Amino acid sequence: MLVHTYSAMERPDALGAAAGGVRLSSLPQALGLPGLAAAPGLEDLQATDELGMSLLDQSVIKKVPIPSKASSLSALSLAKDSLVGGITNPGEVFCSVPGRLSLLSSTSKYKVTVGEVQRRLSPPECLNASLLGAVLRRAKSKNGGRCLRERLEKIGLNLPAGRRKAANVTLLTSLVEGEAVHLARDFGYVCETEFPAKAAAEYLCRQHADPEELHSRKSMLLAAKQICKEFADLMAQDRSPLGNSRPALILEPGVQSCLTHFSLITHGFGGPAICAALTAFQNYLLESLKGLDKMFLSSVGSGHGETKASEKDAKHRK
Repeated sequence: MLVHTYSAMERPDALGAAAGGVRLSSLPQALGLPGLAAAPGLEDLQATDELGMSLLDQSVIKKVPIPSKASSLSALSLAKDSLVGGITNPGEVFCSVPGRLSLLSSTSKYKVTVGEVQRRLSPPECLNASLLGAVLRRAKSKNGGRCLRERLEKIGLNLPAGRRKAANVTLLTSLVEGEAVHLARDFGYVCETEFPAKAAAEYLCRQHADPEELHSRKSMLLAAKQICKEFADLMAQDRSPLGNSRPALILEPGVQSCLTHFSLITHGFGGPAICAALTAFQNYLLESLKGLDKMFLSSVGSGHGETKASEKDAKHRK
């Protein structure tokens, strides 16, 4: 049985030609924790969160009481600090989860950190006890939800009973971050090594072999290549938090926050997967340009030969 640990993955701009490539790296040796209690049943889904709940009430991090004598400004400052300081060690291993996509002959296990549990309970997902238990592969039981909440309280996380999830459940919801990054790495490798960019380019070039269209088609391909490069450069500057890391921002906060939302909702899979697809498309554009250049040279050569032949026929006629 393979056990994977996850802390961060390399950025697309640091991976050379494989713009979508990612890799898993090892976490430091963490403290061992006893296994989680079983996941809850349907009784944990009775109540709903108030839409007008404040940001502090929505937090999953356990709150620290604020002294009554503090001023309103000091109280706000202390409340903010309590939200950040509720978890003492985000890198601590909470549990190990078997992979959902592994073959039976090579079952993998991925370590889930306290920080990852916090991210799954926080926006944009806001998982409830039932869904979190399913992600952590806990069997359902009558008191599973209560036991899970008690376990989370011991590490500084607050999971209210009956809370509603905020995001739609997808297949990616079932993956922990380590497996999502592993999937992105393998997808990037397959796109780089197996995508038939040359075959697709040659096929489409044959569909547009009219000599009169070669120049206009080349202009369109060059324009598409430029647009694709601009988008790839944007994705390469994405600095969404990976695992428990907090890289320095490059993009404007408005754009970066949207990319971070996408990364959180896909658990690190989305950005590298898009970069991998862009790499495959860029390879197709390059092969298409090469094919057009060959067709252009052959058409020019054949036209030059026909001109010489016509000149010889004219001389013979004279």
